[in-house]
Amino acid sequence: MLSGRRYRLELEASQVELCETFGNICRDVWNTALEQRREYRRRGAWMNYVPQAAELAEAKREFPWLKDAPSHVLQQTLRDLDRACREHGTFKVRWRTKARWSPSFRFPVGKLITVERTGRKSGRAILPKLGWVRFRWCRPLGGEVRSVTVTRQGGHWYASFLVETGTVTPERHAMPGTAVGVDRGVKVAVTTSRGTFHDRLYVKVGEAKRLRRLQQQLARCKRGSNRRRAVVAKIKAISSRVRHRRADFCAQTAAELATRNAVVVLEDLRTHNMTASAAGSVEQPGQGIRQKAGLNRVILDKGWHRFELALRNAARTTGTRVVLVNPAYTSQTCHVCGHVDPKNRKSQAAFECTACGHQDHADVNAAKNILNAAGPAVSGRGDLANGRSAKRQPPATQPRTERSSRAAGRAGSRVR
Repeated sequence: MLSGRRYRLELEASQVELCETFGNICRDVWNTALEQRREYRRRGAWMNYVPQAAELAEAKREFPWLKDAPSHVLQQTLRDLDRACREHGTFKVRWRTKARWSPSFRFPVGKLITVERTGRKSGRAILPKLGWVRFRWCRPLGGEVRSVTVTRQGGHWYASFLVETGTVTPERHAMPGTAVGVDRGVKVAVTTSRGTFHDRLYVKVGEAKRLRRLQQQLARCKRGSNRRRAVVAKIKAISSRVRHRRADFCAQTAAELATRNAVVVLEDLRTHNMTASAAGSVEQPGQGIRQKAGLNRVILDKGWHRFELALRNAARTTGTRVVLVNPAYTSQTCHVCGHVDPKNRKSQAAFECTACGHQDHADVNAAKNILNAAGPAVSGRGDLANGRSAKRQPPATQPRTERSSRAAGRAGSRVR
């Protein structure tokens, strides 16, 4: 099983300069190759990795500065671009701008990388053209190194080691027959069908006030000035702490759910589409833009998609099944009688059925409906879907129709 190990690097001044150079060269190669692919698509042709890699070797003779970065690093950049174009489309892949893209590059050859532990909280690794780089040893590698990705976030550099741990996904969960439905909300990040709530405040009150002041200062700064760069660095420092808290919450919650449940049911939410531009998603132009923009910020702040990724990652080690169901009417349906009515949900937290009078927390009721929506995927593992057991015996033989009988007769006559 492939797993990631991330460490914070402690680079020297010369190594920081080399990393910046590698990142800038990879960014130029990405943008140039993307423009070439788009030009080919405009002509009705297709450009892939192989010819671009050959042209990269020729470009090094004309532009010697390309030789400052390792060859396999640039080739890996072209491979990443080729994968992105195939998955998302050539014209939907974004440019890597200097202002909005943090330097990042990958060493794909694990055999060229040596890792040593030098102390209780320190280690070092040898990377091509960078030499020995030190990092904080916060956890053991636990496997053979396949590749290393170096990135810069805020004012720090990080190394992500992709290692082969040698473990496999269990065929059977340690607690078979357990299942839970999960509702992702804007008030509470994660609510389960058992009535448990998981949430965390990512931005502290003081940080929110300081971030607002910094954004006001940024609006008054002149573009390209040293003061603007200093303000941007302060904003990135706060954003980095918020991002780390969100990732920590998603990882811990996902690990807890995957450890205690053999089946976890989620809504099949398209977060990317749900958080699209507010100007193009409202029914009438100029109305509801501020409300939609606020909803988009809350959805992104709660980390719905990141939680799903963390849950799938945790499920690999526990053997948990992650099931996605249709999210339609899960918040308007009564869990007891199945009555669907928008008036059932009195407020964000209150749910009262207009037919049977059942009262419950709105998010808990939605989580129970999500669990029931999985149907046989849940009931086949322990009869958890309100008595709707999945039949384990094979279905009875269906009677043949007149048309199928005539077809069988014609086939028999041809055999004779």
